[in-house]
Amino acid sequence: MYTIENAKLRVSVHIKGAELLSVFDKVNNIEHLWQADPAFWPWHAPVLFPIVGRCLADTITIDGKEYPMEKHGFARYADFELIAQSPDALTFKLASSANTLEIYPYPFEFYISYELKGNTLYQYFEVQNKGKEPLPFSLGGHPAFAVPFLPGEKYEDYYIEFENDTKLNREHIDGDGFFDGRVSKVLDGNNKLPLTGDIFADDALIFKDLQSRKVTIKTAKNPHTLSVSFHHFYYLGLWAKVNAPYVCIEPWYGCADTAGKPTTFDKKEGIVSLPSLGKFDASIVITVS
Repeated sequence: MYTIENAKLRVSVHIKGAELLSVFDKVNNIEHLWQADPAFWPWHAPVLFPIVGRCLADTITIDGKEYPMEKHGFARYADFELIAQSPDALTFKLASSANTLEIYPYPFEFYISYELKGNTLYQYFEVQNKGKEPLPFSLGGHPAFAVPFLPGEKYEDYYIEFENDTKLNREHIDGDGFFDGRVSKVLDGNNKLPLTGDIFADDALIFKDLQSRKVTIKTAKNPHTLSVSFHHFYYLGLWAKVNAPYVCIEPWYGCADTAGKPTTFDKKEGIVSLPSLGKFDASIVITVS
């Protein structure tokens, strides 16, 4: 585990998956990151690469050949290499290897960096194509935040506030994790989405027509907030286990497959096609107050 901190925040990161383990507000004595209670969900904030969600038959098809690819990809299980460290910043690297090439036949380098500036944590992503052919991939964050913030409060005291959207539809997934064509209204004239114990009874709320690039966890019970900004990401998922004391805010560049509609990997919805020797950058910004 590696830790960075400043006067306001202390942040810890694991070498496995370069996954956030803690985002601790030192001023208000609040741990904002979900602490991976296995009774509910044993992760903190996995990074999703080179896919987001689930592929049909848990395989990807490239040049007529099928490769196994589990839900959310392999990066979250991989041991990254720490390549830079300072009191308020960390950078980790994952490079393609003989093992990755067996299931994802592309040479790449994937960097995840964390930097503290005041009460804000910046999470930077960089993908480099080291091959001669275009590199197709998807990328996503999956951070889980503890709700409620303070003892004596309830999950139902909190809500998600969208920066720009007041009308918003969700795209549903079926029990296997694939889009099934259902669409339903989530916001209709109000930018506040109340959190309830059963809000995720039909799995994640997934938004493809989102106008907001910032959402905030708030409550009327106290003045503290946590916001997630994701200007480079087009899709957003919100999710938690039913009646669990956390909420995942998941910016995605890409998404799961649609039931009954197989496609080649390079044609997947939301896929990035990075040119030979090209570089892709994106970031997620977490601010607490």
